[in-house]
Amino acid sequence: MYLEDPGIYYEIYGKGRPVIILNGIMMSTSSWMAHIERWQKKFQVITFDTRDQGKSARITDKPYTIEVHVEDLKKLVDHLGLKKVNLMGVSYGAQIAELFALKFPEMIDKLVLSNATDHIDNYLKSIGQAWKVAAELYDGEKFFDISLPYIYSRSFYNNNYEWLMNRRKIFKETLTKDWFDSFIRLASSNETFDIRNEISNITAKTLFISGEEDIITPKSQMIEMNKKVKNSLLANLENTGHALFFEKFEEFCLLVEAFFNYD
Repeated sequence: MYLEDPGIYYEIYGKGRPVIILNGIMMSTSSWMAHIERWQKKFQVITFDTRDQGKSARITDKPYTIEVHVEDLKKLVDHLGLKKVNLMGVSYGAQIAELFALKFPEMIDKLVLSNATDHIDNYLKSIGQAWKVAAELYDGEKFFDISLPYIYSRSFYNNNYEWLMNRRKIFKETLTKDWFDSFIRLASSNETFDIRNEISNITAKTLFISGEEDIITPKSQMIEMNKKVKNSLLANLENTGHALFFEKFEEFCLLVEAFFNYD
């Protein structure tokens, strides 16, 4: 389904408590199919592609910041007639969720912030720059070689290398110039993201989920975020990296289900 203005593609599954899922920067609605199959039996799952992701519209006429997605999310929530929502954001999506919770606190019930950060430090900015350089090669295999080792844990790489190399071939076959150009714009949109002085104003019940081996949004930063958000919990998963929602599928799903279904 489409919200024509601003050109947002979204999908809805199941019934019950509405949970909106916010994608990581390289993801789309299709990235969540295994989770949706499970979660739609427990609550209403709403997925959507931000602009410059998946099937949503592209922003090619001007530079933008991550805040544009916050306004788009507000339009989607209003379009669906929802007064209060639960948000589950991963990485880039967690940043959108944080900003939404700060701007529209009255519309938030609960938050799950997985592999999140409250600012882009110089190290993370440098990773983003490396990703953009890789994207500018317009080659799926080279993009995979440069970008993906940051995302998965060392143990996942060692135990799933054949699967990863198959993914490398898929990147080669499916990533288009339009995808790369869109990714470059997304990767440029959050370079000034910094809510360290505001994050303590989040009042919604919040669950932080960190990965022990995550070098992109390290556990140490999420511990500090947990301390700042008064009404929050922190769960840390061992032997996993930035893609813990995939690497530790069962554990991740159980955490999200328990948090959203517990009052």
